[in-house]
Amino acid sequence: MNVSATIKKYGLEKVFDYIYKNPEKNMGKLLNLVEKHAGKIYPNQIAQFRDVVENLENPYHSFLNHILENVDPEVLKTILVNFFINESMIGWSKQNELREKYNCNIPWTILLDPTSACNLQCTGCWAAEYGNKLNLSYDEIDDIIQQGKELGVYMYIYTGGEPLVRKNDIIRLCEKHDDCIFLCFTNGTLIDEQFADDMLRVKNFVPAISLEGMEKSNDSRRGDGVFNKVIHAMDLLREKRLVFGISSCYTSANYDSITSEEYFDMLIQKGAYFIWFFHYMPVGNNASPELLPNPEQREIVYRRIRDLRRRKPLFAIDFQNDGEFVGGCIAGGRRYFHINANGDVDPCVFIHYSDSNIREKSILETLRSPLFQAYHDGQPFNENMFQPCPMLENPKLLRQIVEQTGAHSTDLQSPESAEHLCAKCDSYAACWQPKAEELWQEIPEERRKFVLENNTKY
Repeated sequence: MNVSATIKKYGLEKVFDYIYKNPEKNMGKLLNLVEKHAGKIYPNQIAQFRDVVENLENPYHSFLNHILENVDPEVLKTILVNFFINESMIGWSKQNELREKYNCNIPWTILLDPTSACNLQCTGCWAAEYGNKLNLSYDEIDDIIQQGKELGVYMYIYTGGEPLVRKNDIIRLCEKHDDCIFLCFTNGTLIDEQFADDMLRVKNFVPAISLEGMEKSNDSRRGDGVFNKVIHAMDLLREKRLVFGISSCYTSANYDSITSEEYFDMLIQKGAYFIWFFHYMPVGNNASPELLPNPEQREIVYRRIRDLRRRKPLFAIDFQNDGEFVGGCIAGGRRYFHINANGDVDPCVFIHYSDSNIREKSILETLRSPLFQAYHDGQPFNENMFQPCPMLENPKLLRQIVEQTGAHSTDLQSPESAEHLCAKCDSYAACWQPKAEELWQEIPEERRKFVLENNTKY
């Protein structure tokens, strides 16, 4: 870490120490100082955060206190320093510099599969298509992280398969790269007391546990008894004062359960700090298109999540319906890309086509490959931020990209053609388009204009 970064890190750690002495009093003082020096640059953000700090009715007031009171202080310091200093300040500046230099996408985070193995067989899960014999070695993952840091990337997300099949290697990587944050999508069933103690020791690992609603809804897809194993894992993480969140995939079968007040309240009570909502994607030859939510069901999910996150102290991200906040599709390296357990580099965790492999090309070479340049040149794929995806809402575009770049299917067991995949999305896209237009027109015109002008290039 350079001298400037060390000073910034030390300063942020001192701020945390100051806040912990008297959170209610000192948070306000800190805000006054920030407003004095940056009030004209970030007036809306400061005003929103002041409301969180001072307004007892704001749901995130209790959320903020919950974090300060219930997360281990050293864990919180490590996560926030790595996120705000390394990833958001040092990293973002480097990423922007390289975007300009190479005229290509440079990611904010990298997703990778340590293994294709999994101890569950969930209905409709694309990961099961890969089988259980593929792995990235420790040295390969280490090299990915080393290359990523040279590009300004300090956040890495493990997917799979079940990443915690590789517990020991994951912890070793946390120790070696203690300036990074590691998020992990996991089914949660392999989180035990020893692993929780390892998390407490390294301080820079955050699990996002997959859950599909309450017990009946969850176990109908993931298997009998899985819900109770997840509850046990959440209880264990809460007792250890660790940060964790939830990952939930909404389908036509579970959309009601997964967006209910009961579900949110249970997650809050169990100590979750965030939830990622993902739209079901019909990926793989054995996918179940009937699980795709219809337009009315997707609208219900959209409205419920936005309502709940205004009222409940749980940070919620709706991956498919929050495009206005990130300028549409974030794949293809614009904000992230995906490396599978065979080393194939996919533009998206849901779109399994590639023209590059990390065993043959560097990450930068991959980002400048025909497939990734097609993403760079084509984004945003739709000016309506409720239609961000080149597969789900704009399937003709994915067909064109795969054909023009010569990308191949990365499913080694049952390769799926782009035509087969996109054919499952054609009807969905056509049915969703009128509803997407209706929802986009509800967004104030000034906001829509701002998103398109300021949020879509990078």
